[in-house]
Amino acid sequence: MFKIGEIELEKAVLLAPMEDVTDISFRLVCKELGADIVYTEFVNSEGLVRASEKTHKKLKIIEGERPVGIQIYGANINSMVGAAKIAEAEQPDLIDINAGCWVKNVVGQGAGSALLKDPPYMQRLVKSVVDGTNLPVSVKTRLGWDHDSITILEVAKRMEDAGAVALTVHCRTRKMGHKGNAEWSWIPKIKNVVSIPVFLNGNVLSAHDVRSAFNQTDADGVMIARGAIANPWIFFQSKELINDGVITSVIDEEMRIKTCLRHLELAVKVKGEKRAVLEHRKFYSGYLKGLYSASKTRADLMQFTEYNGVEDTLFKYLKFLENHKVEVPV
Repeated sequence: MFKIGEIELEKAVLLAPMEDVTDISFRLVCKELGADIVYTEFVNSEGLVRASEKTHKKLKIIEGERPVGIQIYGANINSMVGAAKIAEAEQPDLIDINAGCWVKNVVGQGAGSALLKDPPYMQRLVKSVVDGTNLPVSVKTRLGWDHDSITILEVAKRMEDAGAVALTVHCRTRKMGHKGNAEWSWIPKIKNVVSIPVFLNGNVLSAHDVRSAFNQTDADGVMIARGAIANPWIFFQSKELINDGVITSVIDEEMRIKTCLRHLELAVKVKGEKRAVLEHRKFYSGYLKGLYSASKTRADLMQFTEYNGVEDTLFKYLKFLENHKVEVPV
């Protein structure tokens, strides 16, 4: 059992912050399917302090998704403190600092995993944010810049000393990006040097991975990123496996299609119909993955800008599958 602010959980399964993925509608879907804590897309601190309307929209949260964290990133201490204060006004349950993003346009600004190059500066930045907000502050990072500079044990202690209430570790280096196997073996080592909760991230693509991560590392929580995009059911299946030792739920074609439509329905409420339908196109391949003759249906769905067209097409496709008695791969 661990506590972050008012959040008290055991063996938490969390939805990671992901750019262009974890908007309100996707967070709500994952929350409904069992995610314990969800996070916004990562938000540029410079955009916030410069009053970018597009950036500020990423801060919007609603009551139904709590507990929810807003993740911010940046390299300038004053901008990060300012961004945290702006984020605090949206009343999230916590603020998370991105010190792990590996992509060039973030690292090139000295943000994300670039902070791992200078642990003392990273500590000052985190402490400044902690001191500048009344909310709990957590940090998400990586093992190090590369395998010649794995600094996570030093960084973990510095983050705790800076006042961070929890630490999420993507168990790869910045150089690895998303390639290679995540090195979960670092999690017990990290837990030996800090007393704050430590969450594992990386190579978590199924409910069985979640259970293995807990069993192998004794992590306080497991954070799921890409593994949730095409499989948001990973959250309740993980809970089934952890609590009951077996997965009893069946993700059939009806479940896939109804979840896809639920996701779109929520997006329409938040974004408006046309924008929601257009942006939802990127999710069809995931929701229809493995279904018989799905490519034609995906192509048909690309023509719509209104919800009803999507709904009609998907229900016709479901009837087609039922009539053909096609079994969904496990």
